[in-house]
Amino acid sequence: MAKPNGSSQTIIIKKYANRRLYDTSTSSYVTLEHLSELVREGRDFEVRDAKSGEDLTRQVLTQIIFEQETKGEGALPLNFLRKLIGFYGGGGQAFLPAFLDMSMNSFADTQKEWTKAANPMSLFEKQARRNMAMFEQGMKMFMPTLHKASHNEKQTPSNPIMDFQAEALAAMQAQMQAIQDQLADLAKKD
Repeated sequence: MAKPNGSSQTIIIKKYANRRLYDTSTSSYVTLEHLSELVREGRDFEVRDAKSGEDLTRQVLTQIIFEQETKGEGALPLNFLRKLIGFYGGGGQAFLPAFLDMSMNSFADTQKEWTKAANPMSLFEKQARRNMAMFEQGMKMFMPTLHKASHNEKQTPSNPIMDFQAEALAAMQAQMQAIQDQLADLAKKD
């Protein structure tokens, strides 16, 4: 993320033992809400432990998401959260971050198109299809044997991790198809 004015300087936020956050660019203490605003503005920041210098950015961003979800401003479906937790420690964990990053970047680009479009539902359906295609391509790249197993019913994965991954892929494909069907129904109603 870059600052809107074109500068790519990263803001350093220091986190103290008492959980206070200090913005070194403004020489002031800030809140998680302030960091949320920086994200919405497209400004890049890193959160560092004030004592050790350890990078705490991931934890703080996760904390921001947790607080938003707790306030009832949830954007993450329950089923998504369960599936996400299921990937931790599994074989899919290796490729999931790259896939989610690609998907979010693609979604953000599409969201910009939605604000300009007369029929945002058709764009949403196109985005859903692109996401599914990206996911399938990622599955082919990172796990070619799983891809063969999911498309060839005679071939059965031989270990529990492969079984889980095949089931996860099948479930995601079914969910994506259900979303596509719902979008098609909504588009017909408009």
